[in-house]
Amino acid sequence: MPDKKPFEIARETLKQISARKLVPTPGNYQAIYNEIAGLPFVQPFPDERLRRIAQALPARNPGQEKQLGLLEYAISQRSWAGVQNALQAYAGFVPANGETSPSPLAATPAAAVALTPEFFEQIARLLEYVKPALGTDADDARFQEQLQQLLKALRDPAAEPYKVKAQLADFSHRLSFAAEDQAEIRQTLLKLLQLIIENIGELSADDGWLKGQIDALREAAQPPLTLRRLDDVERRLKDVIFKQRDAKGRALQAQEELRQMLATFIARLSQVAESSSAYQGKMEESVKQIEQARTIEDIAPVLKEVISATRHMSAASSDARDELRNMREKSQATEAELVKLHRELDRVSTQARHDPLTGALNRQGLDEAINREVATMRRKDTPLSVALLDIDNFKKLNDSKGHDTGDAALAHLANVARECMRPQDTLARYGGEEFVILLPDTPLDNGIEALTRLQRELSKRFFLAGAEKVLITFSGGVAQLAAGESGSDAIRRADQAMYLAKRAGKNRVIGA
Repeated sequence: MPDKKPFEIARETLKQISARKLVPTPGNYQAIYNEIAGLPFVQPFPDERLRRIAQALPARNPGQEKQLGLLEYAISQRSWAGVQNALQAYAGFVPANGETSPSPLAATPAAAVALTPEFFEQIARLLEYVKPALGTDADDARFQEQLQQLLKALRDPAAEPYKVKAQLADFSHRLSFAAEDQAEIRQTLLKLLQLIIENIGELSADDGWLKGQIDALREAAQPPLTLRRLDDVERRLKDVIFKQRDAKGRALQAQEELRQMLATFIARLSQVAESSSAYQGKMEESVKQIEQARTIEDIAPVLKEVISATRHMSAASSDARDELRNMREKSQATEAELVKLHRELDRVSTQARHDPLTGALNRQGLDEAINREVATMRRKDTPLSVALLDIDNFKKLNDSKGHDTGDAALAHLANVARECMRPQDTLARYGGEEFVILLPDTPLDNGIEALTRLQRELSKRFFLAGAEKVLITFSGGVAQLAAGESGSDAIRRADQAMYLAKRAGKNRVIGA
C-alpha cells in the first residue's frame, strides 16, 4: 500500500505484531513492516557471526592480513559486497614461494594463540597494577565502573575476544584522559609544595637551623620525585623536628626565666627608688633640725640618724646590685645554652643520617635503608644485591700524600658512584675507605656488571692532588640476598668476596 504514510505503516506494524502474538524483536518488526509497505524482505545483517568468522581466519602473509582488515571494515559497514570481495581476495593469496597455505587445522593462527585466557589475565593484572596510580576515590564513577566491567570480561572464559577487544579500546581512550588528569594533578600539587617551601624559607631567613630543613625539602621537591628521596628527607627531618621541639621547650623556659628576672629587676628598682625617696626626705628633715640647733648636743642625735640612714641606703643598694649581677649571670648562661642548642640543630639538619665528608649515608642511615630494601624485596619477591667496595692502597695514599688527599679520594669515589648509580640505588659509607651500594631489583650477575662499570668510569676519571693526577681503583664483592637472609649477613658475604678480589690482584669484582 504505497499510499500509506510511514507513521501509519509503523502503527499498523505494531498492531500486527500484537495480533499475531509475535516477539517484538527488530527482525519481526522489519518483516511485518516490509510486508505492510509492500517492500521486499531482507534478512538482518549477521555482523556478530561474521566477526567470529573473521577472528577465526588465519593471517599467514601480509596479503591475507590486509584482506582480513578489509573484511572487518566491510562487516562494520554492513556491506555484503565488501565482505564478498574481501573473502574472494583472501582466498586468492598464497605464500610467495608458490606453495599452498597449510590447512587452518594444521597450525593455530598467531592471533588465536595470543588471545588466550592467560593473555587476558595478564592484561587484567596490568590494569589492577595501574589502578592505584589513578586514585581510588569516586571522582569518576564511570571510569571505575568501566574498569570493573572490563576486568570481569577479561576473566570471563566465555567472553568473545572481539567484544573484549572493543571494551579494551574504549577503556584505553578513557584511561588516557584519566592518566593525563593524574599527571596534571601531580604537577600542580608539586608546584604548590614548592611555593609553600619558598614562602617558609623567606619567612625564616634568619633561622639557620630551619634553613637546613627548607633546603632539604626544596631539594626533595625537585622532579623527578622518587620515594627514596622523600623517605630520606622524612627521616632526616624527624631528627630535626625532635631537636626543634626540645629547643622550643628550652626557649619557652628561657623566656619565663627572663620574664621573672625582669619582674625582679623592676621590683628592685622600685625598692631603690623608695629607699632613695625616704633617704632624701630624711636628709631634708635633718638639715632643718641642724639649722634649728643651738648647741653641739642638739646636733649629735641628728648626725647619728643621718649616718644610720646612709648605712641603710648603702646596704640596700649593695643588695640590689648583687641580685642584679646574679640575674645577669643567669641570663648569660641561659643564652649560651640556647646558642649551643641551635648549633646542635644546625648540625643535625645538615648531617642527620649522612656522612659529612662524602654525602653518602652513614652506618645508621645504611641500617635503615637496608631494612627498608629487604622488606620491599620480600613483599614484591624481587632480587636485591648488596655490593661492598674498598679503595685499593688507601693507606699508602694517605701516608704519601696526606689525609687531605685521602679525604678528596673518598669524596671523588662517592661522586662518581652517584653519577653511575640508578635513582633507586643507595650509596653508604660503611667505614674508613669502604662503601656499600644497595641494588634493588638486581640479580647477582647484573650487580657485578654495575660495579664493573663503576670501575671503568673511575679509570677514566682522575682527581687532582695539587698538580698531580691521581687514579683511584677499588676491589669489590657482590652478594645477592638469599631467602631468609638478613641484610647484615649479605654484607658479610660481600665483604668476604671483596677480600678475595684483593688477594686476586685488586681492582676487580667478585660475586659471593
